[in-house]
Amino acid sequence: MAKDHETMAEQATVSVNTESKDAFEYEQHATEAVITSGSSSAYGHQATTNDSASTSTADIHDKELSAGVARIEAMQKVWGKWGYIILLASLGISQYIYSLDGTTTYMYLAQATSGVGEHSLLGTVSTAGGIILAVGLPFIAKIADYFGRGEALAFSTVLVTISYVIYASANDIGQIAGAQILYSIGATGLSMMTSIILADVVSLRFRTLLSGIYSLPYVINVFVAAEVYNYIINGPGWRWGYGMFAILMPACLLPVILTVLWGQWRAKKLNVLQENYSPEKSFFKNPLKALIRCHYEVDLPGLILIGASLALLLLPLGLAPTSSNGWQTPSMIVMLVLGCVLLPVFVAWELVYAEKFGYHPITPWRFFKNYNISAACFIGIADFVSFYLQYTYQYSFVYVVKTEWSDRDMTYFTNTQTFGLCIFGTVCGIILIYYRRPKWLLVGGLCVRLLGVGLMIHSRGALGSDVELVWCQLLQGIGGGFAAVLIVLVAQALVSHTDVAIVTALVNLITELGNSIGSAIATAVWTSQMPGQLAANVPTTNQTLLNELYSSITVIAEYPSEDPIRQGVITAYSHVMRNLCIGATIAAVPPILAAIFFIDDITIGDKQNMLDNRDLTGERDIEQQKSSDTNKAGLDN
Repeated sequence: MAKDHETMAEQATVSVNTESKDAFEYEQHATEAVITSGSSSAYGHQATTNDSASTSTADIHDKELSAGVARIEAMQKVWGKWGYIILLASLGISQYIYSLDGTTTYMYLAQATSGVGEHSLLGTVSTAGGIILAVGLPFIAKIADYFGRGEALAFSTVLVTISYVIYASANDIGQIAGAQILYSIGATGLSMMTSIILADVVSLRFRTLLSGIYSLPYVINVFVAAEVYNYIINGPGWRWGYGMFAILMPACLLPVILTVLWGQWRAKKLNVLQENYSPEKSFFKNPLKALIRCHYEVDLPGLILIGASLALLLLPLGLAPTSSNGWQTPSMIVMLVLGCVLLPVFVAWELVYAEKFGYHPITPWRFFKNYNISAACFIGIADFVSFYLQYTYQYSFVYVVKTEWSDRDMTYFTNTQTFGLCIFGTVCGIILIYYRRPKWLLVGGLCVRLLGVGLMIHSRGALGSDVELVWCQLLQGIGGGFAAVLIVLVAQALVSHTDVAIVTALVNLITELGNSIGSAIATAVWTSQMPGQLAANVPTTNQTLLNELYSSITVIAEYPSEDPIRQGVITAYSHVMRNLCIGATIAAVPPILAAIFFIDDITIGDKQNMLDNRDLTGERDIEQQKSSDTNKAGLDN
């Protein structure tokens, strides 16, 4: 989810700076607090501090401090109030353009696939994008840890920009799929890096509020996007809709990238950050050795295994119905068998063999031992399965069924849920500042979301009123706004700063698998049921016409609303959409149970996390640590 709001920067600065030393004061004592990165740790860096603690969980921070964490902590010691405000403001700029992209370009995808005569493969393209997105999450997190936050942002920006260029010039479904893959990695990297940077520089108590505020540009763009989309589709066309972002996105992301890189440079200049090992210098000195080391850091075998297994398992769900022999096609059977074999191989690699061979797993087993993190992951994946079951073909559905709606109306509708997500994500953040107990807010949000999904069963179809449809989307947005920010917060609260990037990636990875699974199931239902529904309800025996109606929503739109053919298509679309909504409702129930029984009723505070007693610059609160150690000793006795 996107984030931002410049008017809150001063308030956020006050909240965070109560936990960290002011940079101007710090510069007078820079030699007293030096973060020294050595080569002996798991990431090639080791942080040293003045207080000598025992080998408790909190000491993970000292022993395995990655370059990315060391740099962001050092940066906060030297940038001062204005540096902090500039970072928040530049994040705001980037999140505005990212939200405009998110509220327009996904609608161009339906037009793009129809433009090359392959609209029925829309779900397959979305599934492929979701698979690559899931694999890209830990990859970007590893870059953020191994190189730095600014470097990961820059890498993601390059990928997104290239994808726009390919989209704008695509002439077949293969090129569109390739662009979707690059976009999925880059866009999720940009979104996730915002969450990671917020976790770096904002305390738990205020993090959800800032996360919600940074999503508010979506509220503005719900209305702006309708005008932009209407102009693009009725003017220069969908290609320019993608092409203009190839210019806008890098231009708007440059300020935040430069701000982070400047902070890192300043920390080094003031001798606050000393690195015995620099990934960048290593690449220039010995590229081969650096690449070998990097492949151990990012767990390349793990990335390949999870990407291959998911692709082999999920893509056949969308491809088989469009194949000449369906599930009897040998390649489909082979893909499923290989996928079933590779998935347990991936699990065994991550849990047993990765660390034995010197790799740093993308899914560390220690995270899953914490049932709060496991529950957060489960809630995320189940919620996304529910969401994408009814969302994958939602735009196509309203495009065909709501004959009286303009392009602007359809854009407003498809963004209604986003509107609710953003507004109530911010409301959740405000409540959490005072209530500070995320569990029951999460349970309440998931219940509201279930209500919205369930009502879609009744309101979908030509007879469903506009008010019903809009309210269903709004209720889902309200509940989803609470759930989206809270599952990440719970996971981040229960790990050290060293692990915040990878646990954020893990929760998002598992959650995004719900994207792939939901899209794949939706595609399987759509492609298996829609041809039969069209044949049964459209008054024609012309198979060529039926194939055209199945392949392109723009062909359907050429028929007036009172035409029997259009009415038959509406009936077919309504029937299939009902089945998707029933599945979405069933999938929305388990997350509520998981939140009730497996999420602890924790009370968040004003630290970076609840695992150790460090502030946002990595300094430990000695008194609180002594109190914590005393309590632990008492429990042990």
